Amino acid sequence: MSFLIITAADVSRIISSIHHSRLESMMAFVFHTLSSGSGFDAPLRESITMAQHNALFMPARVQGLGTSIKVVSIPRHPADQGGLPASSLVLDENTGGIRAIVNARQLTALRTAAGSLLATRLLLSVQDPSTFLAFGAGKQIEAHVDIHLRAYSTIETCTIVNKSNNQRLVNLIIRLKSAHPTVTFHSLILKDDLARLEQVTRAANIICTATSSKEPLFEAKWVSPGTHLNLIGSYTPDMAEVSPELLHQAGKVVVDSREACASEAGELIKARFNEEDMVEIGTLVHFDGNSPDADYEKVHALCDEVRRAGKITIFKSVGVGLQDVAITNMVVNLAGEISTRIDSYD
Repeated sequence: MSFLIITAADVSRIISSIHHSRLESMMAFVFHTLSSGSGFDAPLRESITMAQHNALFMPARVQGLGTSIKVVSIPRHPADQGGLPASSLVLDENTGGIRAIVNARQLTALRTAAGSLLATRLLLSVQDPSTFLAFGAGKQIEAHVDIHLRAYSTIETCTIVNKSNNQRLVNLIIRLKSAHPTVTFHSLILKDDLARLEQVTRAANIICTATSSKEPLFEAKWVSPGTHLNLIGSYTPDMAEVSPELLHQAGKVVVDSREACASEAGELIKARFNEEDMVEIGTLVHFDGNSPDADYEKVHALCDEVRRAGKITIFKSVGVGLQDVAITNMVVNLAGEISTRIDSYD
């Protein structure tokens, strides 16, 4: 038996060739499958406390896509700037053996960003957005900014807000400017200039947050009607990037998984949102047949209902294992010669 090892450099080469619309459609299929209640198996994730990290183990299977388990190590100390080591083990559906081991550092951010892009497509009321506002400077924000700028050629300005003017922020701006030379980029340090923060928040058509904040990043009253927000950072009850007041301005919040968000999304818990106040994004799309390669159809009536529920629209994601299955198997299928084959393993 042989299997593939796909390194971080291999992953970068492979995903550079994937069009954003393909990623968006894949996430639509994943969320639609999740909301249908069948065609998948996703046990609760398990965690183990290590000396310097908390290791998370997330197995999942999606019918028609594949089976995998992702292992992510989250640093236990805030000062640790090593990122999130992550790898996925992909199984062969026929033999039950290992099909591939994939470096998943970039893939976690990419699949989350693709889900957010889907939400933006479904909910944004502004036809030609021109301003983008992002909070954070990690891989999640880089992926979110990049995929939205590729999807919306009308975006002219992008502001990145970070808690400090560190080298990570500087390097992020350099990479984004190189990838999107027609877009004007600005950086802003959180709490340094509240007047400027208010100005860019009021002007934003799309806002994405991906921080570990436990308090609101900006005032709810600063967000203009028609703005769409993708909230990515929080994944525990004590974390919250926005205030309950802002959530209530949306009326209904679109989520990746009602069950997961009800127990993990700090903003929703603090705002006392129950599952009836949440709309799963998988219900907002429709597929003819069960093929992951098909294009999705927008359920206009439900999307319009969400928009009418409030002045703004919000998508809250805590991430689901089915997304990892989809993106990892896509990369393995596209790997070809861009990988290392291990022969005679078994």
